[in-house]
Amino acid sequence: MTLVRKEVFRPRPVNRCKFMTSHYARQEEMLAAMNTIRDCVRLGVSWFQQAEIYYGHGTDNALDEATSLVLYALNLPNDLPGHFMDSALTVSERDQVFDLFRRRVEQRVPAPYLTGRIWFAGHEFKVNEHVLIPRSPIAELIDEAFTPWVEPDHVERVLDMCTGSACIAIACAYVFPEATVDAVDISCEALAVAQDNVEKHEMAAQVSLIESDLFSGLGDRHYDLIVTNPPYVDVSEMADRPEEYLHEPELALASGHDGLDAIRVILRESADHLNDGGVLVAEVGASQSLLAEAFPQVPFLWLDFEHGGDGVFVLTREQLVDFQELFDADS
Repeated sequence: MTLVRKEVFRPRPVNRCKFMTSHYARQEEMLAAMNTIRDCVRLGVSWFQQAEIYYGHGTDNALDEATSLVLYALNLPNDLPGHFMDSALTVSERDQVFDLFRRRVEQRVPAPYLTGRIWFAGHEFKVNEHVLIPRSPIAELIDEAFTPWVEPDHVERVLDMCTGSACIAIACAYVFPEATVDAVDISCEALAVAQDNVEKHEMAAQVSLIESDLFSGLGDRHYDLIVTNPPYVDVSEMADRPEEYLHEPELALASGHDGLDAIRVILRESADHLNDGGVLVAEVGASQSLLAEAFPQVPFLWLDFEHGGDGVFVLTREQLVDFQELFDADS
C-alpha cells in the first residue's frame, strides 16, 4: 500500500520586526508631513477616506471630522480664522493630533468621545462612553420652543425622559427659563455625566436629575411637556451597527425585538403625567414605520425638519387618553 502524505497548512510566521519597522516608518513619514494646521487637516482627510470610517456622530464627512479633531488637539476655537491654517506646529502638538487620528481610525472611536465634547442646540456638552452622542433632530424643535404645540409662556414643568447627557433637558431650560425641568435616566453612570453638564451650565436650580426606569420613580409628578429620545433600535439593527456605534452604551440603544419596548411604556403612561393641554414629543428614529404599523389607529403627527432627521412625533394628552385602552391592551 502506498501512503499519500497529506500537506498540513502552517501559516507563515509573521516577521514582527519587519512589520513594526514598516509601521514605524509610515508613522514617521506622516508626522514629518504634519508641519502646519492645514497639513494636519489634509492628512486626516486622506487617512479617514482611505480607512472608510463611519460618520454620523456630529459630522458627515472627512473634512469636518479631521478639522474638529485638529482644533481640539491644538486647543483652538471652531471658528478659527482661515489665516491661522498655515501656523506651524510643535512636535508635541503633532503627536497629539496624530494620536487622535490613529484612535479614530484604528479603534473606530467617534470623534466626540475622543474630544469629550459635542455641540447640541447651540450649547456645548460633555460626553463620554456612558451616554449617547447627541444628534437628535429634537434640537430644531427646542430652538423653536416647541411651537406651535405649546405656548412657551405657559410651560412651567418639563420632563426629559431618557436624558443621557441631559443635553435636551438643559437646552429646554434655556428656552423655558421660568420652567423647572426633570431629567430622568435609568443609568447612574449617565446621570453622572448629566450632573457635570448641569454644573457646567449652572442649571442646578432649574434642572433636577432623577434615577428612574422610565416613569417608575416619578410618583404623581405632572408636566406640561414631555420630551423623550428613548432606546429604539431593534435586534437586527443592533447586530448590523457600524463599529463606531459599538462604543455607545447598549442600554441607551436596544429596545427589544422590534425596537418598541420603551416607547410602548411611554405611550401607555404619559397621559398620567401630563397636565391638561400637555404634549408628548418623542423620537423613534428608524422604528417610525414599525410604530405606525403597531398602532394604525393612532394619529401620530410625524414632523419634518429643515436640517434633516425624522422619526419624531407629537401627541397631545387628549389623544393619549383617547387611545389609552389600545396602549394598555398592547402591554
